Amino acid sequence: HKGSEGTVQKVLIAKNKAIVEGVNMIKKHTKPSAQNPQGGIIEKEAPIHLSNIAIYNKKTKKADKVKIIIEEKGKKRTFKSDGKEIK
Repeated sequence: HKGSEGTVQKVLIAKNKAIVEGVNMIKKHTKPSAQNPQGGIIEKEAPIHLSNIAIYNKKTKKADKVKIIIEEKGKKRTFKSDGKEIK
């Protein structure tokens, strides 16, 4: 799913995975139940490994790496390409 963009909905720390909105969509076949009386095929997001997720820099409009700067106040995360602080 290279090039796809979306917001992170949930991080599964124990499995080192995350669920990203609109990325890695799967189709799940469900039986009829009380919650879903009709049953059928449901589309939902599947987890992606954290190593396959990059942070998006809105200024450069590309995926970017993160640089950590240690100051007297504490650590500061910045984009590696332009040095702007990540909020």
